[in-house]
This record gives sequence, C-alpha cells and structure tokens, in this order.
Amino acid sequence: MSVDAVIFDIGNVLIEWNPERFYDSAIGEARRRAMFDAVDLHGMNDAIDRGADWQTEVAACAARFPDWADEIGMWHSHWIEMARPAIDRSVRLLAALQAKGVPVFSLTNFGIQTHAFAVPHYPFLASFDRAYISGHMGVIKPDPAIYAMVEADCGVAPERLLFTDDRADNIAAAAARGWQTHHFDGPAGWAARLVAEGLLSEAEAA
Repeated sequence: MSVDAVIFDIGNVLIEWNPERFYDSAIGEARRRAMFDAVDLHGMNDAIDRGADWQTEVAACAARFPDWADEIGMWHSHWIEMARPAIDRSVRLLAALQAKGVPVFSLTNFGIQTHAFAVPHYPFLASFDRAYISGHMGVIKPDPAIYAMVEADCGVAPERLLFTDDRADNIAAAAARGWQTHHFDGPAGWAARLVAEGLLSEAEAA
C-alpha cells in the first residue's frame, strides 16, 4: 500500500526525552530513584500532555510532596534540559521528506505550554504540514480517540498513513486502526523503512 502522509512522534524520535537522565545529573541517581518511587512524575506529565497548565500542574504536585518540592519544580524550571538533544538524523529525514513534497505530520503527547516553549529551541517543530499536539486535543496516545481525530482532520485514509513512534503501545493502537507503522528504535531503521517505501533514496536518507 502506498503512503500518502508520514507521521512523526516527537519525543525519542526527533528529540531525546529523558527526565531520569537529567535528574541523575542534577540530584544523583539514588535520590532520583527515591523521588520517582515517591512521586508519579510521569503521571503529572500525562496531565500536562492532556492540556493541564504546565506551571500550575507542577506547582500543585510540588505542594502535595513538600519533601520533593524543589526537585519537582525542576520539571518546569529545567524542562528543556530533559528534552535534549535533537536526534539529528531523524531531523534530516524529516527535512528530506519535506523537500520531496511528502506531507509530514506530527502526532505527539506534548503539553500546550511545553510545546510552545520547545519550538524556539527546535524550529523544525513548527515545520509540519499538520501538527497534532495532545495538549490541544485533550487526549493522549494510545487512546484510540486521538488517532480518530487525526484521520478526521487530515482526510488521508488510515491505510495510507505511515506512523513512527518509539512506544510499542502507541504503535499498536495506530496499527489497530489500519495505519502503517514503524516502531522507532533509532534513525537508521527509520531511514531504511522510508527507503523501502520508496519515499526517499538511499542518498536522501543518509
């Protein structure tokens, strides 16, 4: 089946997202492990990705866990240090597809304010033909509703969408709707898939 549009996840596909790595460097691995055991920081971030206000959600979490308040506050004050660096080859693949005139969308679990904050640091985030940002949509992957919303908006048949994401559950949810999928485990494999689909040449995917 031919591909009419390519959809990129962002975190760990185009930009590394690793809060644990940041906290290991900031407070040490042992304290980081203790904090993540005590505080559901990823659950807090899911709320932000569903549209909750970033600063308000972090402050509320810090208030619930005063022993970790300063460290939780880093999720706001040091967020960009958790979302770095860009995965350069993936960014090149995005640009190569755009240069060929292939429609390229994003579908990402990302907060309203965090996404807006990230764009000046990573201008390619503003380059998609269509950007599907969970915070604006009020739902996160892998909820089937978010994929249905993409289909309804973009008008491309599900079987003609090619979607890459680093999380198996997000891929499985897309595949269940008939999307073509690629489980991202590094840019080399994604490049090979784009070449195999005839979307890029070997040289363009280098």
